[in-house]
Amino acid sequence: MIGLTPHAADKAMSMMLENDIDPATSAHGLRVGVKAGGCSGLNYILEIVEEPSENDRVFDLHGVRVFCDPRSYLYLSGTEIDFESNMMGGGFKFTNPNAKRSCGCGTSFAV
Repeated sequence: MIGLTPHAADKAMSMMLENDIDPATSAHGLRVGVKAGGCSGLNYILEIVEEPSENDRVFDLHGVRVFCDPRSYLYLSGTEIDFESNMMGGGFKFTNPNAKRSCGCGTSFAV
């Protein structure tokens, strides 16, 4: 499973509403995934999409639908996503138990 804290879910819902997307009445959701790149080998992907792909795992977390493709799920199973605010602006933070190491900015990791 992939986890989403209530604070991260609130932020995701706010982002959808800012883009005239009502998460309660649409098929939109938050796509979570990984792609090759970054200073540690794999980058996290986080984006709002219209609907899940055919083979996605779909989670309903605090009112937000979260989609993850099967390949990415191999690397993200057990990951919790939070949103942190700080003086520099903040952002989504991934706590991934599968990561052997992460870069300093937290956007990439290695397994």
